[in-house]
Amino acid sequence: MADTLNKSELVAKIAAGTGESQATVDRVLGGLFDALADAVGSGTKVSIPGWLAVERTERAARQGRNPQTGETIQIPAGKSVKVSAGSKLKAAAK
Repeated sequence: MADTLNKSELVAKIAAGTGESQATVDRVLGGLFDALADAVGSGTKVSIPGWLAVERTERAARQGRNPQTGETIQIPAGKSVKVSAGSKLKAAAK
């Protein structure tokens, strides 16, 4: 299983690599996440060529089954988020 890099560790790593303060890096990451959420929330696809693409997707209504009772239930239509890795990110994983 892969190790996990949490947000504070990521901020520290970026700060060390760029020479910026951790507070500055944390504000920039916060701004990035806010902008990403706003764009995807409004239906705009966000693409960072070579790294990743994030977009909102639509899920159609469908029938499901309650696993406890076996009863058929109707699952309403909804929205989800799709994240796709770009070529540079895929190459880093090799």
